[in-house]
Amino acid sequence: MELKEGYKQTEVGVIPDDWDVLTIGDVCKLINGRGFKPFEWEKQGLPIIRIQNLNGSEDFNYFNGHYDKKIEVENGQLLFAWSGSRGTSFGPHIWNGSLGVLNYHTWKVVVDNEKISPEYFLHALKQLTKYIEDKAHGASALVHTQKWEMESFNFITPPTKTEQTAIAKALSDVDELIFQLEKLITKKRLIKQGAMQKLLNPFDENGELKNGWGLTSLDSLGNTYGGLTGKNKSDFGHGLGLYITFMNVFSNVEINLEMLEKVYIGKTENQNLVQKGDLFFNGSSETPEEVGMCAYLDANIGEVYLNSFCFGFRLNKGVNVNGLYLAYFFRSKEGREVLKSLAQGATRYNLSKTSLLKAKFLLPKKEIQFRIVSSLNDIDNEISALESKLTKTKNLKQGMMQSLLTGTIRLVKPQGAPHEWSRHKTRMRHPKPGSPII
Repeated sequence: MELKEGYKQTEVGVIPDDWDVLTIGDVCKLINGRGFKPFEWEKQGLPIIRIQNLNGSEDFNYFNGHYDKKIEVENGQLLFAWSGSRGTSFGPHIWNGSLGVLNYHTWKVVVDNEKISPEYFLHALKQLTKYIEDKAHGASALVHTQKWEMESFNFITPPTKTEQTAIAKALSDVDELIFQLEKLITKKRLIKQGAMQKLLNPFDENGELKNGWGLTSLDSLGNTYGGLTGKNKSDFGHGLGLYITFMNVFSNVEINLEMLEKVYIGKTENQNLVQKGDLFFNGSSETPEEVGMCAYLDANIGEVYLNSFCFGFRLNKGVNVNGLYLAYFFRSKEGREVLKSLAQGATRYNLSKTSLLKAKFLLPKKEIQFRIVSSLNDIDNEISALESKLTKTKNLKQGMMQSLLTGTIRLVKPQGAPHEWSRHKTRMRHPKPGSPII
C-alpha cells in the first residue's frame, strides 16, 4: 500500500515522518523498590509505599532505619507497578503523598527530561499498559513483567517538547475533569448515605419510635420464588430469553435493564418469569455483610428470568407497600443488620427464604414510604446523571489518546507543513490491531 505523503512505515506501524520510535529504556531509568520484611515495619517513620497505597489505601507500614536514597519517593514521582492486577494496580501511577520509601514490585521511573517530557511519557505509559499486560507473565488476573522486557517496549513520540507538552496538557485536562466528576460522585454518594441513615431510621433523636411506623415481616406482604434452575453453562450467553445477573441485583437499588444477559430456555422448561414490581435478593455471598442485597424492578419487560444465585419476592396485590422503599431499606444500615443476622455459613454465607420472610422489621405508612423514596430517588438521579457524564468523558479520553498519541491529530504545526496547515487536516490511519504502538 502506498504511503500518504508525510508518513513513514516503522516497526510499530505508519507514523508521521517527523515522529520517532523509542523504547522505554531510551528515556528513563527503572529503579526497583526494596522488599521490606515484617520485622522491619514500625508504627512511625517513613511510609512504605506498597501497591495498595498506589490505589488510594491509607493503610501504611512505616520504616525507621537506613535505606538507599534511590528508593526514596517524593510527591509527584512517576511509579510503575510491575506486578499487580490487570486494569487496576498494574501500570503507571503518580505518587500523591508524603515522602516515603518504595516497596518491592514497583519501579521508580526516573525520566530523562532532556529526551522526553515527563508529562507526555506518563500518558504514553498509560496507553501502552494494556499491551504490556497482554505480554506479561502470570495468571489471567494477576500479572507481572520483567525489567528487561519493560525497557524494550516501543512507543512513539513527537519531535519537539512543545508538541509533547501540548498533547500532555490536553489529556491532563480531561483527566482533571474525570477526577472532579469522580470526586463529585463520591460526595453525592456520601450525601445519599447520610440521607438514608436519617430517613430510614424508625427512631427520632430521643430514641422514640416515630409516628406512623410499625412492626411487620415480609410474609405478611408477599412471597418468594426461585431463580433459574437446571441450567448448564452452555445455556448462557445465547437464546431468546434474558436473565437478571447476580451483579445486577448486588450493585443496583433498581435493576439496570442494560445489564440483562442472554439465556436459552427450552420449550418444556417451567422457569419463573420476573414481573414489574418484584424485588430480588442475592441468596449467597462470601461475607455476611453482603448477603441479601436487594434490588427492585420498575419496568414491564418480556421474557426475563432471575439468576439461580438469587431469589425473587413478589408483593401481594393491593398490599400497602412501596416496593422501591423496601429495596432502599434492605440496602440501608438498619436493613443490612436484619439480613446480616440471618446469614448462615462459615466460608460462604447463605440466606434462607423462610427466615427472611419471618424476620421482623419496622415499616412506615405508605405515604411516608413515598416521601422517603422521592427524596432518595432525586439523589440517585443526580448520581446517575454524573455517572453517565463520567462514562462519556472516559470514552472521549480514550479517543483522544488514540488520536493524539499516534499523530492522527496534531496539535502543533509540523516543521515544513504548508502555510494553510490545520491541525484538523493531519489525520492518519490507525495502527493495526495488536500493534505495540501507543
